Amino acid sequence: MQSCQLVAQGVKNWSVQSFQIGFVALHMIEFEKLSDAQTLAQAIVNTIPEPFLVLDARFHVLAASVSFYRTFRVDPAETDGRLLYSLGDGQWDIPGLRVLLETIIPQHAAMEGFEVEHDFPHLGRKTMLLNAREVVYEDRANTTILLAFRDVTAHRLIERERELLLSQTEELLRQKEMLLQEMQHRVANSLQIIASILLMKARAVSSEETRKHLRDAHQRVMSVAEVQRHLHSSEAIDQVDVGAYLSTLCRSLASSMIGEGDAIEVKVIADPGSIGSDKAVNIGLIVTELVINAIKYAFPPDRSDARILVTYEIDDADWKLTVADNGVGKASKGTSQGGSGLGTAIVQALVKQLGAVIDITSASSGMKVSIVRATFTSHLPQAA
Repeated sequence: MQSCQLVAQGVKNWSVQSFQIGFVALHMIEFEKLSDAQTLAQAIVNTIPEPFLVLDARFHVLAASVSFYRTFRVDPAETDGRLLYSLGDGQWDIPGLRVLLETIIPQHAAMEGFEVEHDFPHLGRKTMLLNAREVVYEDRANTTILLAFRDVTAHRLIERERELLLSQTEELLRQKEMLLQEMQHRVANSLQIIASILLMKARAVSSEETRKHLRDAHQRVMSVAEVQRHLHSSEAIDQVDVGAYLSTLCRSLASSMIGEGDAIEVKVIADPGSIGSDKAVNIGLIVTELVINAIKYAFPPDRSDARILVTYEIDDADWKLTVADNGVGKASKGTSQGGSGLGTAIVQALVKQLGAVIDITSASSGMKVSIVRATFTSHLPQAA
């Protein structure tokens, strides 16, 4: 009767509901025959779906589950009562298993998730998770060890393949980012060269009108180059900090377009956020056209408080770009909503590409050009 009680008490420690029921049954039922109790105990062991062993204190097999025999292709006649390490021509003489049973279990009484890799005959290399528990009884005279095995070979293989795939993906992304940054760097350099050529031509020509057109073209190229510069210095592959971009762009426009004797302030106010590089190019070109136009035509020579305000507001997916001045208004400017100049045509084409609408408000106190995507309620200050 003692051996079946050892098995039953050990099974209880696994806290599996069906085995708890079996354990209770062994205690509730008074068996007339020892063989009946042994039969029930073995049935409980066989119910465990994963390979399971009950060992004595010297690591001899007291009981094994059907799944153990089936999984490891061993014969019950060559297993019961045998030393675990000698089973199957020594296939269980595994250093990691010896460490678990002879070192860890005596010190800690239980161990879960102990991983062992081993080449098993007829099975190949397997990765097993071992759960072990030492059962000590009241009289302290006998102990048993419960040992369960879970084959995680396929799971570990999937994990390794996933890690390899992740590593390869990260490497491809790193290479892509390097190539993109190199491309952006080369594009920026090319744009700088084009801008320099345009500036050189502007200085060389005798026609003042041609010179102005070349300088305007230079500023347009520089606005695109500024996007590339921001992309190259940003950690994001295709995102530009809109506030920093517009501020740098407007400083460049002011330094190149405003004469030493002119007192025109160009100020930028932008909500925090980033925009895609394609959108940044369009917005940069629009701002370039409108700021150049305001610098050229909005203010009389003796104006001391001349101010151009560029604002960019964000409301989820909606946005609003405004270029406003406190100059003389539309009547004295070269650009209007219905104008036919190159600058006007460029702005209207870019606004259409952005899926936005343009609104121009002009009065004696100044002019405001707003480009709005969807319905937007402004909250930033105005120029006038």
